[in-house]
Amino acid sequence: MKLLRFGPRGHEKPGLVDDNGIIRDLSAHVTDLAGEYLDRRTLEGLAAVDATRLPEVPADSRIAPCVAGVGKFICIGLNYSDHAAETGAQVPPEPVIFNKWTSAICGPNDDVIIPRDSKKTDWEVELGVVIGKAGRYIDEADAMQHVAGFCVVNDVSEREFQLERSGTWDKGKGCDTFGPLGPWLVTPDEVADPHQLDMWLEVDGKRYQDGNTRTMVYQVPFLISYLSRFMSLQPGDVISTGTPPGVGMGQQPPVYLKPGQRMRLGIEGLGEQYQTVVADQR
Repeated sequence: MKLLRFGPRGHEKPGLVDDNGIIRDLSAHVTDLAGEYLDRRTLEGLAAVDATRLPEVPADSRIAPCVAGVGKFICIGLNYSDHAAETGAQVPPEPVIFNKWTSAICGPNDDVIIPRDSKKTDWEVELGVVIGKAGRYIDEADAMQHVAGFCVVNDVSEREFQLERSGTWDKGKGCDTFGPLGPWLVTPDEVADPHQLDMWLEVDGKRYQDGNTRTMVYQVPFLISYLSRFMSLQPGDVISTGTPPGVGMGQQPPVYLKPGQRMRLGIEGLGEQYQTVVADQR
């Protein structure tokens, strides 16, 4: 099942994509795609709904972030060995954990804003994992039972803020619009193996990233188990699992985003995102 949210900011509604690719309004069956509605029982109930009887959504509707009310936006750094190499870093002996602030979340096709004083805003296509069942100290063997679904994430990053100024990575990762989510939240029954998915990212039609989730260092069940040692995972939490090579800072010479450019990115079976880069006007 491909779930999504649509509508203007502050007035989003839940929906699904039917077998013909038509977006249908689910708001008569569920209030929103927030954590409290992401448990397996609720998702199974939505899967049983006759989609052909749901109202069609206008094709020009804004696609919103695929999850509402995200509590934690947890990211994993340097989780692809070839990406670590292009940045001059070693593969870490344990996962690198950092956060995006939830205020960074935006729709998959919303504009990405280059923050004031930024010179090194970069891109990163990543597999997102959305938690549907709460847990602490989760066994790796049970980890996938805690997954509501998967989505595309663009881990937009300001490299100077992240790496060249004192402190943690977080201030280069959590600027407004630096966390596009979606278009869809795809339930696990439609993803045969989350570790065998092609992923790509283009800027103005030039493909920079062209990888596959098979080259993850730490895979999804391990990451869920590992994170749950240090925090409780709650329904609606998002885990962004790392990026393959081809980021701007890894180019020779480095290439960074400029206003007016357009990004296109996607993951096999999870849909595509399209973003225009704009300057911060505030």
